[in-house]
This record gives sequence, structure tokens and C-alpha cells, in this order.
Amino acid sequence: MSADAATTADSPRSDARRRAILEVARDAFFAQGYAATSMSEIAARLGGSKGTLYNYFRSKEELFEAFITDFCQGPALAIFDAMPPVDADPDIRATLIRIGGGLLEFLLSEPMLQLHRLVVAEAGRFPELGRIFYEAGPKRGEVRFRTYFEQAIAAGLVRQGDPFVMGQRLKDLVLSDVYLRRLWGVLPSISAAQLRAHVEQSVDIFLRAFGPEA
Repeated sequence: MSADAATTADSPRSDARRRAILEVARDAFFAQGYAATSMSEIAARLGGSKGTLYNYFRSKEELFEAFITDFCQGPALAIFDAMPPVDADPDIRATLIRIGGGLLEFLLSEPMLQLHRLVVAEAGRFPELGRIFYEAGPKRGEVRFRTYFEQAIAAGLVRQGDPFVMGQRLKDLVLSDVYLRRLWGVLPSISAAQLRAHVEQSVDIFLRAFGPEA
């Protein structure tokens, strides 16, 4: 068995090596963009052979997809995991404020802003990158929101309607005004109190549109 094969077969070492590759790839993609980053450069930064790198990822696109998935899944899914079952927490306003605040705080973090800028900058030349980002991050959030609002509709906490649309409208309201201006770099940082006030107002507007009939 070759040294590379032995390393790949050794799960703890393999996991550590994979993590190191993803961290180097993240730094390279953020610093240079997708097009300007090569597998040869990533291998050189790692201090190993390109053959070893290809044992883990067969192409730059596959590496980018793994980087995006790893980047999005942990913190993003933790936000939606905080959604309790509807029957366990009938105060939907408090729940939506908590979830909306967590989502906005996560999306306003500098790493997520960097990632969004990277995808937008490269998607014109490499449309597949947009799909990779969407499926790894935003699409998962859409599924979580839809499931939640399906339950909320059944429990009578919101009016009858399309649960997918409800999730999209809540997200749009929470991001409104704040997110794009931060993405463009024209909005200074906002305090936790300002952030919460914005989310509360967004949730109240949402509930006026989609809350239960009087």
C-alpha cells in the first residue's frame, strides 16, 4: 500500500488532512477568487503533492463544493435547529424573533459576507458555483422554514397559505435594508440592540400579513 493510500485509509489522519485542505482552499478562494485558484497552488500551500490532493478531491469544482458545504452547514443549520416543535413553543413571535436574529447575525458575519461576494463575483463565469452555494446553504434554510410553517399552519398559529412563500417572506423582511448595504460595504456595523429592533419590526410586519385571522 502506498503512503498516500495508507493515509487515506487511516480515518483520523484522513479527516485531519481533509480539514487542512478545506482550510487552505478557503483562504485561497477568498483571497484570489475561484478562477485564479489552482489545484497546484493549493497542493503547494499544503506542502504535499497534487496527487495527494486528488485523492481527496477529484477536481477544483469538487473541492469548491466541499468547501461551500462545510462552510454553510454547521452554523447555518444550527440556527434552524433552534426552531422548537410548534406544539412545544406556541409563542410564534418569540420563536421567529430568535430565529430571524440568529439568521441575520450569521449572514452579517464577515466570513459569510466574503463567501457571498465570492459567489456573486464568480457566478457569471461559472454558473455552477451559484448552484453549489444555493444547494449547500440557502436551499437547506428554505426547507427548514417550509417545514416549520407547515406545522404552524396546522396548529393555527398562522393563517392558511403556502408555507414556502411564508418562509421566503420572513427571510426577505429580516434581511431587508440591512443585509445588502452591509454586503456592499456602505452600512457601518450595527449594535445588538439595533439588530434586535430591526428583527422584531420585521417579524411584526410578517405576522400582520400572515398571522392567524382575528
